[in-house]
Amino acid sequence: MITKKLLSTIAFAFVLLFSGCAEDDFNEVDGLCPLVFATVPENGDIDVPLNQIITATFNEKMNPSTITGASFTVSANGALINGTVTYTDSTAVFTPSSLLAENTEYTGTIKTLAKDERGNALQEDYVWSFVTVPPLPEFSVDVSSNPTIGGLTAGGGLFEQGTAVTVTAVPNAGYTFTNWTDNGIEVSTSANYQFLLTADRTLVANYSIIPASQFAVNLSSSPVEGGSTNGSGSFDAGTNVPVAATANVGYTFVNWTLAGVEVSTNANYTFTLNANTTLVANFVLKTYTLQVTSVNGTVAINPVQATYNHGAIVVLTPTPATGYLFTSWTGDATGTNNPLTVTMNGNKNITANFSPIAAFTLNVTAVNGTVVKNPDNLTYNNGDNVVLTATPNSGYEFTSWSGDATGSNNPLTVLMNANKNITANFSLIATTTCTPAIDLGTAGNYVVLAESGISTTGTTSVVGDMGIFPAEATYITGFALNLTAGAAYSTSSLVTGKIYAPSYAVPTPANLNTAINDMHTAFTTGNGLAAGTTELLAGNLNGQTLAAGVYKWGTGLSITNGITLDGGGDDCAMFVFQIAQDLTVGDGAIITLTNGAKAENIYWLVTGQAVLGTTVQFQGNILSKTLISLNTGATIKGSLLAQTAVTLDASSVVKP
Repeated sequence: MITKKLLSTIAFAFVLLFSGCAEDDFNEVDGLCPLVFATVPENGDIDVPLNQIITATFNEKMNPSTITGASFTVSANGALINGTVTYTDSTAVFTPSSLLAENTEYTGTIKTLAKDERGNALQEDYVWSFVTVPPLPEFSVDVSSNPTIGGLTAGGGLFEQGTAVTVTAVPNAGYTFTNWTDNGIEVSTSANYQFLLTADRTLVANYSIIPASQFAVNLSSSPVEGGSTNGSGSFDAGTNVPVAATANVGYTFVNWTLAGVEVSTNANYTFTLNANTTLVANFVLKTYTLQVTSVNGTVAINPVQATYNHGAIVVLTPTPATGYLFTSWTGDATGTNNPLTVTMNGNKNITANFSPIAAFTLNVTAVNGTVVKNPDNLTYNNGDNVVLTATPNSGYEFTSWSGDATGSNNPLTVLMNANKNITANFSLIATTTCTPAIDLGTAGNYVVLAESGISTTGTTSVVGDMGIFPAEATYITGFALNLTAGAAYSTSSLVTGKIYAPSYAVPTPANLNTAINDMHTAFTTGNGLAAGTTELLAGNLNGQTLAAGVYKWGTGLSITNGITLDGGGDDCAMFVFQIAQDLTVGDGAIITLTNGAKAENIYWLVTGQAVLGTTVQFQGNILSKTLISLNTGATIKGSLLAQTAVTLDASSVVKP
């Protein structure tokens, strides 16, 4: 296969490594999206050997249980071929059950069933193709004996061009082998003759009758392909006869034996002939060692052995350490193939070279507000995640990100795969004063207010004040509260605001009691509003666009993918949703506001539980009779007011 230039390989690798599982406006990115980093054979290769082992290397470690015959397939002419799928480090290996067919196009597919160790799936099937080598020309080897009764010959037949063919001659009793001739021309004096086939051959094994006054010397090789011998014939009694053994490529001469007994370890052996003598030249296949060196990465060796026979195939698969990129092989191998197929024809010392991936900078601009970077570093490694939290100045509100990020998620998780310049945009808050549909009273001072508990897991972000009553501060978990002795509130690195509990200094207890009562009053008042629309779509609003008004359901309310709330051009458009049972929002659902609709003018009154699925983008104030739960990556612009508990999982809550 053609070896690609180093520069092209590095560039291709960077393109793959810098791809993420989601756009930058996604709320949470859990590492890199799994991608196929390289394949062997490469896409478009046209000279693939028939014994090729097919591999796909990923840009990160995968979940081995997802790398199976279902997720890694190879086909030809639309039909799957049989094979075994294994996984080592970050490389999936497909070993065909039999040799590939000649001059055939094969298609490899890594399906979206393949997932990384964090559960992220391949975003789309990775498909590549390659073509095997065309059939080599075949040539014939015809062997015969002269005279016919002189002996037996073997090794003839049809063979592909370039095959190492070994023909053998075994004399019958009363004869000795003389030589091999091709069209009358001597080509070898060894009874075991090996040659590379490049054309049709017609070989004759010539034998001579042993005169009555002489003895025969017959020579052979074991194994027959191990080497050649010279010195056979018939000689007078008492003659000193020299014989010679020459090892073929990949073999080493061991000894001469007579009737299984060693007579010499010298390839050139001279002995006194006193009887008919049959000598065997014994050879063994050479073995070699393989030493592989790697720094800032590892190399998987398949198979792993102390020594390898001549001609053995070994596959080397490099995996870079975090922050590094595989670049090349040096020593007894060159190029950038990954994996690398090594043919063992000598002792080998091979080094896998890895280079550090360049660090990237993140420049954030904000006017009429501030942005906090977490972590706040001068440079970031490829694949690092940085969380940006925008906070508007008084009289302004955060609207969007621009530059190398888009969308309006706040906080924003940025995947560092290049130098990035990002701007946080803030706009002046309109001075329109609206009469709220539901007066939250002092409960409206809190972005999260609960009676029995507030908990979080993962990297949650809360912008606004939190409060709990009557349960104590010990029922606020996962926030690592910081409380100064005698203070009226505590703080947390996850909260841009203050946190209040009943055991804190006055006037906190009284304020919380009032806020809880106001929350109950608002819930009762809101449910008492006259509904303009009842039982709309039996409680399944998926994909609907709703105008301002009061909506009521005697059952639960389900939003599978998302809805749009249309303010009709009125900045004071009010939306009230009275839900007698649970509010269930499906994973990835988005509440879209248009034509003046605002989060602060939306009220979700839930008698049951309010459950927001993963990565939901929600708008409005939730007043729940029981639990409010936000699953991984969910975001809400609005307040969470629960008469029991609020649970968050790597979520974002921002007070309008």
